[in-house]
Formats: sequence, structure tokens, C-alpha cells
Amino acid sequence: MQYDPNDVSVIVDGVYLTGFAESMVTVEKSENNFEVKVGAQGDTLRTRVRNPLGTATVTLLADSPQRKLMDTLANSGQLFSFAVIRAGDEQESVTTEEAYIVKQPNREYGNEIGDREYEIQLLDLNIE
Repeated sequence: MQYDPNDVSVIVDGVYLTGFAESMVTVEKSENNFEVKVGAQGDTLRTRVRNPLGTATVTLLADSPQRKLMDTLANSGQLFSFAVIRAGDEQESVTTEEAYIVKQPNREYGNEIGDREYEIQLLDLNIE
């Protein structure tokens, strides 16, 4: 198997993002798929957790062409669709129809300008 970052697309509100920093995108489900309860005598009960929430973190270079779009979405609180598609040998996808940016990213200015890290709340996470 071979991984190529160019096989990964991140799509926000129908727009393909470009100008990623070294760490492009991470996606995390908010809760486990199952929880287990153990009784006093060692009996177990497994319960499926139906929580559809997740979090994505998208890291863009400060001069990414889509930085303004992301800042506008962060300020507006608007819901948007979100997807991460990995093509190539091992195809994967993460999709949601409803997402929003939690807050504006931190700004760093020094010897070099810092990256912009956007935390996105995913309301109906689907991982395939």
C-alpha cells in the first residue's frame, strides 16, 4: 500500500480546500460505538451508542485561498456540508451534511506566520 496526500480531498460547503499545512485534516468520533456495563456478578451488557457527533480539525496555511471562506463560516455560525475523501489504493470517506466551525482559529505572528487550525463540529458523522 502507498499513501499519497494528493489523494485526499477536503470539501467544505461544496468547495475543495487547498493550501494545507503539514497536518492537513484529522477526524474523530465523539464517543465509542459501544459501551459495556458490568454487573456485580460479572454479567455484561453491551449497548450501542448512537451519538452521531464528531470533530474535524482542518489546518490551513495562513495564505490558503480558502482561508477567507473558513473565516466567514466561523463568524456566521452557518451550517455546511463537510467531506474528507481519500482516493487511491485504500478508499475512505468521512461525510456530514451538517457541520459548523466552533470558533475562529488562533492567530500567530512571529518570525513566520502561523497556520490556521479550524475546529469543525460534525453533527451527523458518517465514516466509511
